[in-house]
Amino acid sequence: MGRLVAVLLGMAAVLASAAPAYGDIYREVAADGSVTFTNVYRKERKSVLLRREPRPAVPTPTPKPRPVAGAARPYAALVAAAAAEHGLPEALLHAVIRAESNYDPHAVSPKGAAGLMQLMPDTARELGVADVWDPAGNIRGGARYLKRLLEMFDQDLSLAVAAYNAGPGAVIGSGSAIPPSAETQRYVPKVLEYYRRLQTGG
Repeated sequence: MGRLVAVLLGMAAVLASAAPAYGDIYREVAADGSVTFTNVYRKERKSVLLRREPRPAVPTPTPKPRPVAGAARPYAALVAAAAAEHGLPEALLHAVIRAESNYDPHAVSPKGAAGLMQLMPDTARELGVADVWDPAGNIRGGARYLKRLLEMFDQDLSLAVAAYNAGPGAVIGSGSAIPPSAETQRYVPKVLEYYRRLQTGG
């Protein structure tokens, strides 16, 4: 009898050491006295639990913070104020500023456009922007101009953005379509892609 107990205990130890993760070990004794070890509990066979495998704690995933529109972007407060004043999405103004100057208030184009939203001198004067180097005035003027272009082209964002880059005359002269110039053809999808990404927090 002592030998049988030793054999059974030895088998139990081997099974326990070889058991897969989360595996419980049960002993079943048949009517003929034969012993079976298994990891499946069966009530009808009067399974006896020999070893319970501890279940590891499942780590709770850390929720990702939801992006906040305009948060942590340069000139966010000025953009928010100009967007509210002219009924424009903040993300759209940010997209234009990024494409035009990459947030450099001292940027100047070869054609003379200046500031964050790259206003041409004549356009700036028409919009009442006294100092194109002042970020607040430049953003307000650019927002006012973009709003005007959206109204001119029946809220067609692609045409308004094209007109911001090439001028409304170029858009009208192209049959109310994006002008074929390589610069404008690159500019429009770039702004729209920035706009889409900013809307989704990208």
